[in-house]
Amino acid sequence: MSQSELARRMARPVKTINEIINGKAAITSETAIQLERALGISARFWTGVEASYRDRLAQREAQRELEANAIWVDEFPIADLVKGNQLQRGSSKAETLANLLSYLGLSSPVAFDRQWLGSAAAFRSSPTFLASPKAVAVWLRWGEREAAKVDIPAFDAQRFREVLQEIRPLTRRVPFNQIFERVKDMCATAGVVVVLVPELAGTHLNGATRWLGSKAVIQLSNRHKSDDQFWFTFFHEAGHLLSGSRRQDFLDPAEPEAGEARDTDEEAADRFARDILLPRADYESFVQRGDFSATAIRTFADYQKVAPGIVVGQLQRDKWLLPQQLRHLKKPIHFPADR
Repeated sequence: MSQSELARRMARPVKTINEIINGKAAITSETAIQLERALGISARFWTGVEASYRDRLAQREAQRELEANAIWVDEFPIADLVKGNQLQRGSSKAETLANLLSYLGLSSPVAFDRQWLGSAAAFRSSPTFLASPKAVAVWLRWGEREAAKVDIPAFDAQRFREVLQEIRPLTRRVPFNQIFERVKDMCATAGVVVVLVPELAGTHLNGATRWLGSKAVIQLSNRHKSDDQFWFTFFHEAGHLLSGSRRQDFLDPAEPEAGEARDTDEEAADRFARDILLPRADYESFVQRGDFSATAIRTFADYQKVAPGIVVGQLQRDKWLLPQQLRHLKKPIHFPADR
């Protein structure tokens, strides 16, 4: 059948029929009905063909966009994500980019800029985030995905304070992996998800505190390998969750930038961690005695029911001990990801 005959049968201009045949004009629902009447082939077939054709065009355009932006994946810690079974490396950079965008829950590199550089205000002020926003964003996304797997009740601040007191003596216990699982279960009863995410290249983070919908999340890295650093970071992040009435996200770098002053929120979280691990009056009384021998520290730690390394770490932060002194009292932590 010629185009002109089909145009006459459908009472449509020949130009319109030509544009439809050459894919320049879409088959609308009205056109599909006319084709059904003129050719005896259902309108549903024609609309299906049209949808399939437009899908293929969109896929081709999306593939061209991926190929044009494929080099973008080089700015992400892809090797770490693959090692952590978070991402599958594609046969091409474009395919890896498609997998990465799906992992991030984003449609395009432009969407990344809008989501992370535009709306993530809590993190844009962090020098660590600004130094490597893509690596940090992936690390945070890993935590989001882990937190999404956990079903917990609403955050209960009073219950969480009680849980923290119950966790204090666990700092003395081993093996770490079993204790950490207990800590996660205990925090879940207070509406807090605790996730451990390996450090990724370019992140340099101790932890983060986030509010994901109704979930309170403490995300910790495996950057530091001693008990004092890990537990201080955990209680520091807990302090963020319990600070004030406003729910706010925090990103805590491993070390402040040179010359960077600690802001009031970070100082408050530090005080919270110090005071809950080592009650202020008891700690100040211990310091005033001036005996910082290994025996004195172990005795004080036993009385406080915390690990001796925690006492050493606090004395070092307060400059009563040098960084290398009594390091043998700090116990190493072997994270699951290190094995």
